[in-house]
This record gives sequence, structure tokens and C-alpha cells, in this order.
Amino acid sequence: MIKHVLITGGAGFIGSHLADELLSKGYKVRALDNLSEQVHGPEANRPDYLHPEVELITGDVRDRNAVRQALEGIDAVFHFAAMVGVGQSMYQIADYTEVNNLGTAVLLEALIENPVQKLIVASSMSVYGEGLYKDATGALVQECTRKIENLRNHEWELYGKDHKALIPLPTPEYKKTTLSSVYALSKYDQERLCLIVGQAYDIPTTALRFFNVYGTRQSLSNPYTGVLAIFASRLLNDNAPMIFEDGKQKRDFVHVKDVARACRLAMETSAADNEVINIGSGNQYSINEIADKLSSVMGKEIKAECNGKYRVGDIRHCFADLTKARITLGYSPEVDFDEGLAELAAWLEGRIAVDSVHKATEELALRGLTV
Repeated sequence: MIKHVLITGGAGFIGSHLADELLSKGYKVRALDNLSEQVHGPEANRPDYLHPEVELITGDVRDRNAVRQALEGIDAVFHFAAMVGVGQSMYQIADYTEVNNLGTAVLLEALIENPVQKLIVASSMSVYGEGLYKDATGALVQECTRKIENLRNHEWELYGKDHKALIPLPTPEYKKTTLSSVYALSKYDQERLCLIVGQAYDIPTTALRFFNVYGTRQSLSNPYTGVLAIFASRLLNDNAPMIFEDGKQKRDFVHVKDVARACRLAMETSAADNEVINIGSGNQYSINEIADKLSSVMGKEIKAECNGKYRVGDIRHCFADLTKARITLGYSPEVDFDEGLAELAAWLEGRIAVDSVHKATEELALRGLTV
């Protein structure tokens, strides 16, 4: 019976909300987190939002001793510790590989010595690359990438052999993976490592592919975090949100409380053992729509600016097919998007954010990572 749960990266955005969800259901929670400066600021203090009943071990998932200590007396593990950011991963290659890939390997070696009843790893929709499409004849297209010459000409959509634009569809788990960034590669590596080792050592394992998670507690000064937090940082400083391409690319935005509930269901449901499952909202919004909605709910009359640039590693459209999550977990999203945005706006009031978007964009341009 699962009583005591470890969350690696448990002081972060999703991890802290999961801790709240688990505590509310009677579980005991421990968090292992290195309180990285990029996420938590230079002070590296315990976040105020982290529930007081969470036992926090400040340590790095790459540290074998810290991981062994964190696993003592633990029945289940949520592995969330990771560096996050498509653009940054394309030049901090060693850092992303070390934290995400090696950190997972260190955890798994420790789990071989100290097996648990369940392991859940946070994967990402980024492993799909482009989502699922169909062509003008209705045929499914699972593998497609955009050509650099088209991107230079601001032709942002994907085209079939008939030169007609492909039509995006909800993306199911069977869609072939197309790894278009170092971050995506590292997340795929995390999920496969966990599933392979879990099966070999009889540790029931589930990989959850999160789509675009939003909500309170997301770092506002990290220019490589989720797009809504980046836009919020810009708006708090009375700057226009900056959008790559033309802003018509579509994404699935899911509230962090829905994600936390899905995580708990995956831990409690044996049907999820050794499975890969999408966790999203099933909705689809263009990035332009998202920017407009956030600006409005924050009371800002600031229009987003499209820079007409392609960022290496970005994809055009991807949103979740939730059929498997509904059947396997009994999961369906509960937080309405407009309600979630209103909650986020209320949390943002009076907050201070360091707007580092221009600096991050310049970093990418200097390395030739924008087109």
C-alpha cells in the first residue's frame, strides 16, 4: 500500500501542486529539489508556496547520496526533476543531458537498490515533434517536418505532397515520435529509461506526456519556462508579449491542478502500469489567442508582437488526444481555461518579474538558432 511519496523536483511548479493533491488525499510527501537559481532565484530558499507538511530535501538528482537519502522509506516516486526549455537546450546541451538523462539514470540505479511500488515520470508533448496531421485526401500523416526554405519565406504551415496545407488533428500516443530539440530528446530518454528499467526490475512505471501546463507558481523570471508565464512576465513589465512566427501555431493548455490529479490517478491505477499517456486539456488555442486572453484578464491593453522568426526546435501544431487518459485513468480535465486564466491573473497581481525575454532571444540569434 502506498503511503509515502517522493517527488523529485518537488519544490517546482507542477511538483508543488502535486504535493498539495497528494496531501489532500492522506499521503505523506517528501520532495527532492536543488532549488536551481533559474527557477527559484539566487536565494535558493524554500518556496513560500510549498506546503508546510512537505519534507524538503535540498539536493541534486545527480547526487547519488542525496537520491539514496530521499528514497528511504518511500513507496512511490514521481520523477519531475529536469531542466526545461526547448531553445535553451539547443546550446546548453551538456547541462540538459547531464540533469535530464544522467539524473534519471542515477535515480534508476538507486531504485534498483531500493525498489518502490510505483514510478511515474514526467515526459512531454515535445517528443512528438509535430502533432498528427491529415492531408487533403484524409490520409493520416505521422512524420513531417518543415523545410528551412519555406520558413525563410514565412511559409509556416506544413504541406503535403500535393503542396496543400496539412490539417492538424488531436495527437494520440501511437503517433511516431520526432525529436526536434535536445530537450525533446532528453524527455524521450527519461521516459524510455524509466519504462525499460521499470519492466526489467518489476517496478510498475507510467510515463505521462504533459502538454502546455499553466497555472500559479510558475517561475516568472525564467525566460525558458511555459509560454503563459513568459507572456505574464512581459505584461507585468508593460511590455508586449513576443511571439515567434505569425502566432497562429496551436497548442493544448492544461491547468496544473488537472495535471496533479492525473498524476495521482496514474499512481493509484494499475491499468496505467508500463503505459505512456497524454495529459492535456483536449483544447486548442493559437498563441495569438492566448496572448490576447492573458492581456485582457490582466487588465492590460497591450497587443502581442509577432517577430516573424522561426526558432530552431519549434513545431507548428500539437494538441492532445485524451482517449487513452480517459479510458486508462478515468481522467478528464475539470478546470475551464477562462477560469484558470482568471485564477492566474489574480495570483499575478502585485508580483515582480524580471523580463529576460530579449536577452534570451538574443542568445538564440547569436547562435544562429532563429531563422
